[in-house]
Amino acid sequence: DVQLQASGGGLVQTGGSLRLSCTGSGFTFRDYDMSWLRQAPGKGPEWVAAIDRGAWSTHYADSVKGRFTISRDNANEIMYLQMGSLKPEDTATYYCSATYYMPDSPNRWGQGTLVTVSS
Repeated sequence: DVQLQASGGGLVQTGGSLRLSCTGSGFTFRDYDMSWLRQAPGKGPEWVAAIDRGAWSTHYADSVKGRFTISRDNANEIMYLQMGSLKPEDTATYYCSATYYMPDSPNRWGQGTLVTVSS
């Protein structure tokens, strides 16, 4: 069964940096495209960044472009989100999502990690 766990969140000040990690189990990590999502209090989920299964390409939401970097280490089966120049608007629970590379495959996600940016 596909299971995902995000970690590394915490309380940071505006302008600070934080690195989130995502680990998975129950699937072949290198066969899954992956994304980071976040959900702020009282709001719906927002897509943040994506990286394909072989790290050949990455994509970012306009709100984080230039500040966040997504990466993955397939050998150790870990995905990262390096966040810099953090703003209060980045405050949210961050989740990682995995999608098998074949068409029409559903997204999977698991436990998130809370990031709070003080103003």
